[in-house]
Amino acid sequence: MTNTSYTGDVHSHAGRAHFYRSPEWKALREQVLERDHYECQWCKAEGRVTTGNDMTLEIDHIKTLEERPDLALDPDNLRTLCRDCHNKRHGRFNYKRLGRPKNPYASDERW
Repeated sequence: MTNTSYTGDVHSHAGRAHFYRSPEWKALREQVLERDHYECQWCKAEGRVTTGNDMTLEIDHIKTLEERPDLALDPDNLRTLCRDCHNKRHGRFNYKRLGRPKNPYASDERW
């Protein structure tokens, strides 16, 4: 049985980086990808198939790492999401996917 609790600091950038570099996380990440058949679970629920061939797949903590560090290594608290869905879930924007240039003036003529 996997130890699901994590006792390190997850409230700082350095603490999260340490967690995500740990061998426990790397092994569990691979297990979750295999369990989810390397498919984005949100896309799958909408009838689309998005795999690692289509886009980068990421592992999402359903209850966030900062909110529930005790569930950091619990496979039942993890799911596979494509980068777009993971960004959407956390309110981040991927301008390239949305068809908007990062720089709003990038398409302007340069004199």
